[in-house]
Amino acid sequence: MAFGRRRRLDRSVREKGVAPEPEFRDREQATTTGPYDVHDAPDDAVLRIDLGTLRIPPVAGGDLRLDVNKAGKIMSATLRHQGSAMQVGAFAAPRQGGIWSDVRAEILATVTKQGGTGEESSGEFGPELAAQLAMKQGPQPARFIGVDGPRWFLRALITGPAATDGEAAGAFEEVFRQIVVVRGGEPMPVREQLPLRLPTDPRESPPVEESAGEE
Repeated sequence: MAFGRRRRLDRSVREKGVAPEPEFRDREQATTTGPYDVHDAPDDAVLRIDLGTLRIPPVAGGDLRLDVNKAGKIMSATLRHQGSAMQVGAFAAPRQGGIWSDVRAEILATVTKQGGTGEESSGEFGPELAAQLAMKQGPQPARFIGVDGPRWFLRALITGPAATDGEAAGAFEEVFRQIVVVRGGEPMPVREQLPLRLPTDPRESPPVEESAGEE
């Protein structure tokens, strides 16, 4: 995926005294095919659940749940389908350059430190990480996907059979591709999580689960 057009700095950012990004020519890149920034989102008929900074389509035949910490803060969204799961979260990123390369290396270091293994590979959305997580019940396959967007970074963790089975992963990949990220213009520290919220329409509200180990 690629993002090919530069946008003007949001008024709220200018008023807060944040220095504007240097002038540069628009990048000669193809239009993104998803996941999308809200400014590039297609005018399509895809039903997306509005979680504030993320608009996520449900997975056909599966369900969507929100993961919260002990303080009640929504940390991520998890889609489940046929014994597999995909956890999704978005984070603030620099105006220029992405963070996925560094994040990938950090995830690999953490997985290895905890007794697991992993290696970089090339997937549907570019470089990703295939890992075996060290769990009490034995090694568990996991697939980490990341996409750098304009001032945001979107990450997904796929576990279960879909982590290694391309056919099983197809439903998750299609959902990931259709996600729309609403970064907003407020200044945020790099890597700070973009806040999620419950849908304004109660009929769209997914179940909420407490995430073990999250503070």
